[in-house]
Amino acid sequence: MEKLADDIWVAEGDIVDFHGFPYPTRCVLVRLASGALWCWSPIALTAELKAAIAEIGTPRHLVSPNKIHHLYLQDWLEAWPDARLWGPASTIKKRSDLAFEAPLENAPPVEWEGAMDQIWFNGSPVLDEIVFFHRSSKTAILCDLSENFSDAFIRAHWKGWKRWIAKPWGITEGKGYAPLEWRLSFLKRRTTRVARDRLIAWNPDRVIMAHGEIQHENGSDYLKQSFAWLG
Repeated sequence: MEKLADDIWVAEGDIVDFHGFPYPTRCVLVRLASGALWCWSPIALTAELKAAIAEIGTPRHLVSPNKIHHLYLQDWLEAWPDARLWGPASTIKKRSDLAFEAPLENAPPVEWEGAMDQIWFNGSPVLDEIVFFHRSSKTAILCDLSENFSDAFIRAHWKGWKRWIAKPWGITEGKGYAPLEWRLSFLKRRTTRVARDRLIAWNPDRVIMAHGEIQHENGSDYLKQSFAWLG
């Protein structure tokens, strides 16, 4: 794990196959004032990762930001059975085998002790996402609303024609857009612009996304660029 600032860490996971495209995985852990850990987009839980987590606290909140990022919730819940599960209604519907708290929308639960803020991006009928903001470190946390792959990663892991579509799709450094097929599905553009403007108004110093290079400074400028497709 890497500590980014006081009480916030990222853990890098395996590269996984998503519809034939190699994608890196990443989890964010935030330590709340009580010492409990808020865990965003849990990755594959290895013995090494479990030991590293034990050094900083105990997971009490397991968070799925959208219905794609849910695969390892049950493994983390088995390791920490007192943890509570959170996600948007779309995740809860998809994972009916698990017991979630009330669906996440635009207001953070009081159980998160005032450490986080959030916005519900629900302008697409295909996929919605909850975006988070760690207040004390001024860190915005996006899942798939921004993908920021480096050229080195694309060259190393995407082969043939897949390598050549990454830049035109806008999912590499310099743009950091959401995937093209998702962007095209945002039918509620006005609603999405309101959510985007609220996100930029957080004025984050840092932006973390699930896939790609973390933006460690000038977070607001990065977000303006990564949502430029929205107009």
